[in-house]
Amino acid sequence: MLRHIGRKRNYKHNLQLAVLLCFTAGIVNAAGFFAFAVLTTNVTGHAALLAHKLATGDLRAARMVGLWLILFLAGAFFSSFLTGKAGKNKRWGNVACIVIEIIILLQVGSFGSSFDQSIIKTELFAGSLLFAMGMQNALVSTISGYVVRTTHLTGMFTDLGIDLYTLAAAHGKNVDHVKKKVTLRLVIIAFFLAGGIAGGYVFLRYQYFTFYLPAAILAIAVFYDVFRIRLFKWVRRIRTMPRGRELVDIFIP
Repeated sequence: MLRHIGRKRNYKHNLQLAVLLCFTAGIVNAAGFFAFAVLTTNVTGHAALLAHKLATGDLRAARMVGLWLILFLAGAFFSSFLTGKAGKNKRWGNVACIVIEIIILLQVGSFGSSFDQSIIKTELFAGSLLFAMGMQNALVSTISGYVVRTTHLTGMFTDLGIDLYTLAAAHGKNVDHVKKKVTLRLVIIAFFLAGGIAGGYVFLRYQYFTFYLPAAILAIAVFYDVFRIRLFKWVRRIRTMPRGRELVDIFIP
């Protein structure tokens, strides 16, 4: 899911990515809104809010909203920086981004109960989530070749409308390709909404511990991805060994 890049990546990988990370983004978005009254997975609404605060002269609130925009941008930049510095081992750069996101979610889940609605703590908690979501959105966009975006739906609904018309007008070989695009858009929308419903429901019961849920999902995904890499290496190593040496070399490196 995270390790396939470029030509090695196919439709199935993007579908898996959309299911997992759109669901986690939906959880974070809903839980962040319940917890801090801030939408943490997109910046469109915050741009309008910034304009409103500037127009009404509320400069302190405008500074806070401006900081959120910058933090989302910084998350996207930092994600690209990590994957860029990873060089040929881009999959480890991808894993590093997810690990950092997990750490941020765990921190918010652990210390969110201290939230007192002050501007400073709103900036801290909501800003941390915006940074994490900016990082995730940039990571997913890069991995999928800018096909999957997990943290907002405006573009997805626009693309879905275009694809639905294209599907209605398509003929012959183009139909299957367009159907796959429509399916991917629907999966992204459905799992983001499902994550939002789950996040809201869980937050009403477990409050700030809700942020442990997306962290756990991401941790399982990373472990599965890394474990598969190791497993494939072991299998390849066993196949190339001389007969009689398999068990010895497995347990005694």
